[in-house]
Amino acid sequence: MKLLVGLGNPGKEYIDTRHNAGFAVIAALASRYGIKVTQARHSSLLGRGKIAGCDVCLQQPLTYMNLSGPAVKSALQALNLSPADLLVISDDLDLPLGRLRIRGSGGSGGHKGLKSITQCLATDAFPRLRFGIGRPREKIAVEDYVLSRWDGEERSLLGASLERAVLAIEAVVLYGVDEAANLHNGEPE
Repeated sequence: MKLLVGLGNPGKEYIDTRHNAGFAVIAALASRYGIKVTQARHSSLLGRGKIAGCDVCLQQPLTYMNLSGPAVKSALQALNLSPADLLVISDDLDLPLGRLRIRGSGGSGGHKGLKSITQCLATDAFPRLRFGIGRPREKIAVEDYVLSRWDGEERSLLGASLERAVLAIEAVVLYGVDEAANLHNGEPE
């Protein structure tokens, strides 16, 4: 069993924002595998299913990004899983749109959702997939940028980026973090 967690913010005002890239990846994964992410538990929406024959639980915490840790910890405990059985999907300003970075552990890189999870689990030794959203081109506050919606040019790249993320998650489930990183980190093809 793997717990696949997409980070984002709940509510209509956050739909299709850059900061909700984790939610978008989980939605794409759920669509591909016919998993309904509708069960309300652990301050989250959850859905259980299989990816390539492996049991998975998809999670979208509804606690707001900066407070994701308690929801993730609660789901891990209920499923009797360890942090190594987790994959957290988050947005990343330091990666261009379309670029992915899979790591088995590491710091938060300033991402408050990852920081919350690290604090609640008392470890940073959990796998994560960072989904590049790029930095703003104009002088705009980072907070405003991540909470803004994708523009037309970005929207045209988003579908392919989500598909790459789904393939990367499939690789994590099938082959493990290191092999998935070898296959999917770097420039989009």
